[in-house]
Amino acid sequence: MDVKSTFQELQSRMNENPEGIKGLNAVYQFNLNEDKIYQISFHEGNVEMYEREEKSPDCILELSDENVLKMIEGNFNTTMAYMTGKLKVKGDLGLALKLQSALEKYQ
Repeated sequence: MDVKSTFQELQSRMNENPEGIKGLNAVYQFNLNEDKIYQISFHEGNVEMYEREEKSPDCILELSDENVLKMIEGNFNTTMAYMTGKLKVKGDLGLALKLQSALEKYQ
């Protein structure tokens, strides 16, 4: 599955069952291969996705297409990836950890 459809599927699952994202209010930006940008905005249990920089991001994650797919599927050790440079985080590192926790609830 490609990145766009994976993000869309994740968005649908989260909006159908917002319990796992309760209290998460942030805009995450994913900078991927070939200058592709995706944003996921969490606001009061609702998730919106954009294929560009639509809002001011609270947390920016830079990683490859392959690794973002692994991260969403739960097959990506974010701590090790961060330490080895496969994942770069700009902004609030605590928000990145909250995202990881939220993703685990939708795998």
